[in-house]
Amino acid sequence: MSDINIYVADLAAYNAGYLHGKWIDATLDPEEIQEEINKILASSPVEDSEEFAIHDYEGFEGASLSEYEGIESAHEKACFIEEHGKLGAEILNYYGDDLGDAEKALEDHYCGCYKSLADYAEELTEQTSEIPENLAYYIDYEKMGRDMEYSGDIFTIETAYDEVHIFWSH
Repeated sequence: MSDINIYVADLAAYNAGYLHGKWIDATLDPEEIQEEINKILASSPVEDSEEFAIHDYEGFEGASLSEYEGIESAHEKACFIEEHGKLGAEILNYYGDDLGDAEKALEDHYCGCYKSLADYAEELTEQTSEIPENLAYYIDYEKMGRDMEYSGDIFTIETAYDEVHIFWSH
């Protein structure tokens, strides 16, 4: 996984026509990020520079940050993505960048990663009931999985080929 960074720009310099800013590791403690921002503002080509904005970011695996994202929020999202990778970013997107909902989904509703939804349906069926061997060939796990998703009982996040993450919706 690549580094997770934010590009912090000095707004006074930006408004005066200067590109003055720095890439900062978003997984640093918020106090350390603030120290780096203070250095940027102190070395500004414009006098009395006080405001900053996040003008770019990298390593967030598709999750988004706003220009005026708070340092604490950017840090928390970066750490979440550092811990959970692409799945963390995708679950953040699913929940509209709400970190609390994304964390709750991973803690309380995550069923695991499967090659397909059919594999999950088959495992779930085998765990909950014993199917006679002569009937097993008649079960369409692909349709069962699709029906679970269409009914809203589960939702899936696909992070790669043969990587389907299953979550209970309730």
